[in-house]
Amino acid sequence: MNDYKREPCASLGSLKTHGRFDYQPIHEGDGYLWPNGARLAVYLGFNLEHFAFGEGLGAALGPLSPQPDVLNYSWREYGNRVGAWRCIDLFDSLDMPAGTLINTSLYDHCPALIDACVARGDELIAHGHTNAQRQSDLDLEGERALLAHCRARIQQRSGVIPQGWLSPWISESHRTPDLLAETGYRYTLNWSHDDRPVRMHTSGGPLWSVPYPQELNDLPMIMARQMDMRDFADMIVDQFDEMLEQTQCSRNSQALVMGIALHPYIVGQPYRLRHLRRALAHIAGLRDDIWLTTPGAIARHVEEAVPASAKAA
Repeated sequence: MNDYKREPCASLGSLKTHGRFDYQPIHEGDGYLWPNGARLAVYLGFNLEHFAFGEGLGAALGPLSPQPDVLNYSWREYGNRVGAWRCIDLFDSLDMPAGTLINTSLYDHCPALIDACVARGDELIAHGHTNAQRQSDLDLEGERALLAHCRARIQQRSGVIPQGWLSPWISESHRTPDLLAETGYRYTLNWSHDDRPVRMHTSGGPLWSVPYPQELNDLPMIMARQMDMRDFADMIVDQFDEMLEQTQCSRNSQALVMGIALHPYIVGQPYRLRHLRRALAHIAGLRDDIWLTTPGAIARHVEEAVPASAKAA
């Protein structure tokens, strides 16, 4: 065996980082609780999306076909025509609010669906103009124009100014957090790095990252990983029960956030809706122990609760 001295790699050192937030272990909280002393906030992230026919991106039920891909387009459209309405009925029956993430192209396609969410008192969250296009494909001015367009269109059509943003396909540029703050958004759902809100460093002003799930999410779980809806419903219940237990441990005294990401073309299918009903009923049955809320309410609460010194850190 030959002995030799391995020379240190010249590139070893500090890795490139995003610079958007500092490291903080989960057991180091900021000392606040949710309203009424709750330690777990739970919200529904209800994704309402619209796709171009015959072009662009889109989730797929079956193998992609040459355009026009009628199979996959019509499956997604089922969500707007049928699945979303079934989900709204379910949310009503359990008295659960929703954070409704909308493509603004829905105002041209099916405005009655957004109106129904507004009538429920749900929060409207900007989710781009269409999920047929990735946000990161835009140049700087194109991205800024997209953020401004969505904010203005929602205000004009629904009479509310959206405070939150979720990028189509969770697709960012290096400037996205700065642009979000510059154009008036107060929080982003793009980052899934924590179980609590985290203040992001931007050049444009304050911006909170509110936890949005990439695992407790029907699209990657059911479509990509081929999980059965029975198992996904169990996953929701297990996540809820475990997080509620974690908040009761002295080491985890801080407030936590549990989001559930839902797409009506997936969970709005009747046989899946049956299992979603079971999971959400379990959560609703323990509403006195939690805060059933929306991402915007979470962002507002933490903005008021976290001391100014911590915000500026």
